[in-house]
Order: sequence, then structure tokens, then C-alpha cells
Amino acid sequence: MRIIGGKHKRRLFDVPKSFNARPTTDFAKENLFNVLAHYLDWEEVVALDLFAGTGSISAEMLSRGCARVVAVEQRREHATFIRSVIEKLGEGDRAKVLQTDVLRYLRMPGVAEFDFIFADPPYKLDQLADLPELILSSGRLRPGGLLVLEHPGNYSFEEHPLFVEHRSYGSVNFSFFAKGSPQETTRRSI
Repeated sequence: MRIIGGKHKRRLFDVPKSFNARPTTDFAKENLFNVLAHYLDWEEVVALDLFAGTGSISAEMLSRGCARVVAVEQRREHATFIRSVIEKLGEGDRAKVLQTDVLRYLRMPGVAEFDFIFADPPYKLDQLADLPELILSSGRLRPGGLLVLEHPGNYSFEEHPLFVEHRSYGSVNFSFFAKGSPQETTRRSI
């Protein structure tokens, strides 16, 4: 796993071969963060990384100066790995890893509000088609906030009322959703 931008650019972390994860490709990740630069001022963003997997997206957000990151990952070995990456980066004061089921987390009371939510669910997740609505109705994304869902190409979310745009990089697809009109969800409004 490689960090592609920010203050920790080029840092490498060996992901254990035993991991059952599908990390976002460097090509897709680089393009995603180029697009996000038009939406977000990282230094003011509190972010939530759902289905964090290897923690690649969390590490990238921290490297780019994200104010705070909460990573949610169900698998114990993955959560432990993400914590070790955060510790090696010296970012423990700005990051937290929760080892729990994402769907359970979204239904938990005690709503926290995030400026940005990234979700990279397993592509075979039964609830994948409903995931944007589950996240958006959970109260986790604050008004003016942005949700990005990574998903396979056979899903389209363009009919969702909060859909903003779709980006595709090879076999990796990102759908963007905003709480507020697309015109309101621009750099500095988040």
C-alpha cells in the first residue's frame, strides 16, 4: 500500500498476504483525490472511512492534512493493521479506528457529524444498492457534506435525489452524493 500525495507521499506499507481486501488502485485513488480537491479543504474536514479495509483511504486523507479521520472496519486483523499504519505515520492524535460492522455502526445512536464520508464496501454486499440511502439517512453526514461510494460498474445511482456525479477509472467507479445542492457543495462549503 502506497500513499500517493501529501506530507507522507511515497510511504509504503506491506499489507499482509492473508488480507481479504480489494484496495482502491493507486490510479483510481490519485484521480479521486484530484477530484476531491475541488470539493474539500482537507485541513477543515472531519472524515469517516467506512469499510476501511487496509486503511489506504484513511492514510491518504491524513497525509493530505485532514483534520480528523474515523475508520470503521469489521475485521480485527485489518483494524489492527490500520492502527499500526496510523501509529507509524505519527497521526494517532487525528485518527481513530473502530472495529465494528459498518451497517451496525450506521444504526447506532449518538450521531457524529462528518464533512466527508468515503465508503468502499465489498462488491458482493447484499445492501450495496441501498448503501447511499443507509449512510445519508444515518445522520452521519452534516448539511453541505459529501459522500463518495466506490462500487462496481453494474450499479448506477444517478436517480438518487442527492446524486452529484459519477467517475470511472478502469473497473473502479465512484458515485458522489451531497447533502445540499451540487452548487452548494463546492470547495470551502464543506
